Amino acid sequence: MSKIEKLAAIDIGSNAVRLLINAVFLENGLIKQKKVSLVRVPIRLGEDVFTSGKISEEKIKLLSKTIKAFRFLMQVHGVTRFKAVATSAMREASNTSKIINQISIKNNIIIDVITGKREALIIADVFLNSGINLSNSYLYVDVGGGSTELNIISEKKIIKSKSFKIGTVRYINDNISDNEWKKYKDWIFNEANKFKNIVIIASGGNAGKILKIANKKTYEEISKDDLINIRSYVKSLSYEDRLFKLQLNEDRADVIIPAMTIYLEAMKYSSSETFIVPRIGLADGVISQIYNRKNYGQKLN
Repeated sequence: MSKIEKLAAIDIGSNAVRLLINAVFLENGLIKQKKVSLVRVPIRLGEDVFTSGKISEEKIKLLSKTIKAFRFLMQVHGVTRFKAVATSAMREASNTSKIINQISIKNNIIIDVITGKREALIIADVFLNSGINLSNSYLYVDVGGGSTELNIISEKKIIKSKSFKIGTVRYINDNISDNEWKKYKDWIFNEANKFKNIVIIASGGNAGKILKIANKKTYEEISKDDLINIRSYVKSLSYEDRLFKLQLNEDRADVIIPAMTIYLEAMKYSSSETFIVPRIGLADGVISQIYNRKNYGQKLN
């Protein structure tokens, strides 16, 4: 086993902002990551962006305070290097440059706004290098607040990637166009159906909650019928019951149903009957890239 290094990723998403700190090391030639800390702050930047086109001053202040707190946490945990990335909401906000400059000056943290395609590839790459026996063809579906990233994986290679402006925060604010839904369904139908018995790999914060509600373990199969039944069950519960019976956070209780709808559409148009959750996300992929590329990310001074 190689020397253990503590690395961190800040993921500025459309629904929440996350700090993941992992202990990373090499074991038998494979990168291993052990979670040290995960902090999630539900700022919901997409709520502003997908309705007004920019991030409000109130949410800029919340984001700045969150990033400042994350810097302190990284110092306390002894993080050596980190990377801050932003996705759909920051890609589309008209005042992104102003926010990035402001946070950089105040906190000495550089935010990298990544494209949808790059986001998809980072997520798929960490799955491919996880050491799992990949005997099937897969449609990797990462559902976020503002976008959904798709990767087709076959014979241990990424065959095709695509990002769509379809996400849970957009969904609850009725900000997904009929044309975007059509492009999503058509792409899945045309690309995924080239492969037999394709399996849906689901990632994103909601995927882990679905796994818990289904009482399944990581990588344990969930059938399409099971997922339909889970969605019906969650829909039958009031918002309060989702909070207390299912132990969902406030910002999860309203978006978990749209997430299941997006996953089910992927299953329908790919003709997939199997849904599994690896509990791997963008932040894990960012940390892998920091470890592999010595010039990637920032040193924490």
